[in-house]
Amino acid sequence: MSKEYELILVKISGEDKPGLATTLTSILARYGATILDIGQADIHSTISLGILFKSPKSKSGDIIKDILFETHQMGVQSRFSPVSVEDYLQWVSNQGKHRWIVTLLGRKFSAHAISETTAILTSQGLNIDSISRLTGRLPLVEDGSDNKACIQLSVRGTPIDKTKIQSEFLRISKELGFDISFQEDNLYRRNRRLICLDMDSTLIQTECIDELAERAGTGAQVRAITESAMRGEIDFCESFTRRVALLKGLPVSVMEEIAESLPITEGAERLLTILKRHGFKIAILSGGFTFFGNYLKRRFGVDYVYANDLEVGDDGCLTGRYVGDIVDGRRKAELLRTIAQVENIDLQQVIAVGDGANDLPMLNIAGLGIAYHAKPKVQAGAKQSISNMGLDGILYMLGFKDKYISQL
Repeated sequence: MSKEYELILVKISGEDKPGLATTLTSILARYGATILDIGQADIHSTISLGILFKSPKSKSGDIIKDILFETHQMGVQSRFSPVSVEDYLQWVSNQGKHRWIVTLLGRKFSAHAISETTAILTSQGLNIDSISRLTGRLPLVEDGSDNKACIQLSVRGTPIDKTKIQSEFLRISKELGFDISFQEDNLYRRNRRLICLDMDSTLIQTECIDELAERAGTGAQVRAITESAMRGEIDFCESFTRRVALLKGLPVSVMEEIAESLPITEGAERLLTILKRHGFKIAILSGGFTFFGNYLKRRFGVDYVYANDLEVGDDGCLTGRYVGDIVDGRRKAELLRTIAQVENIDLQQVIAVGDGANDLPMLNIAGLGIAYHAKPKVQAGAKQSISNMGLDGILYMLGFKDKYISQL
């Protein structure tokens, strides 16, 4: 092939002009060239276009001359580089390597954050193929609103130590105040179909049992037990039983008052609305109470709610006991598996989100497990984490762009 053909890479840069791609490919077509690869990026009306083509040796000079003439006429720059057959075959063989998606999430773009992230990738022998912005443009002057900034890196290669990448990403995310998601770019990442969310301190910004305890006059006692359980210091079932006992005598009407004023987590409504319209099934798997889960089910169109039921006495007050099995960490994982099976969804297509130690079992079996504003122990045990954005940051982990979200 090398005697009759040669491989040439042409790189075009400059102000984007209508018809540029048409002009270049028409020249290549005229001389019978074959396009082996093509890519284009446009940022602030500045274009970068690359075309790798195979050309008969006898025609290469004419192709280069015509492209130089046309690009000069259009006011853009063109550069040509020969590519050896060996280099091309090496490039083809690299296409079989693992591919990864790295997502950076925060309130603004930080050059330091990007620099640290890319340095870690380079140290692991990974190559960045493309970088794109998923969020809208940031304002020049910060107005105090909750800005969202996200960029996505498409990365190729086999990491030297994947565990080290995760730990390094967690370290710099804490130091620099942004979140990093590192996912394999496979079919499942693009085809999630079920999201299972914890409720208290995840979907809502409170612990319902704490709210009830405040009304019952046992707030301090219950909060202390809750914190200990969330840190994984005591068994969830034991802590749950002890806390429920402290609610004895509270009128059920108090639960209705609390439900009407539940503080919804930032980004929750946007996340659930978009995923619902995109065909997702939504489940609440909570160690909290069914009463509040059903309220959120009606509000957001949730498909499944599994939580705990409080026993109510004949006097319309809580007895300090619960009904049925406790929904703890093990039960959450079981329920996630069951829902996925009922919906005929592979576990790799499931997203699980939670903040506590009792959420780790379901986070670890889901294809995408996300620790949301969680304690350090939970973050370290989860595959992904979000600590600097609202719940709608999950949309960017799935590859959604703001411009597409607005259409939904």
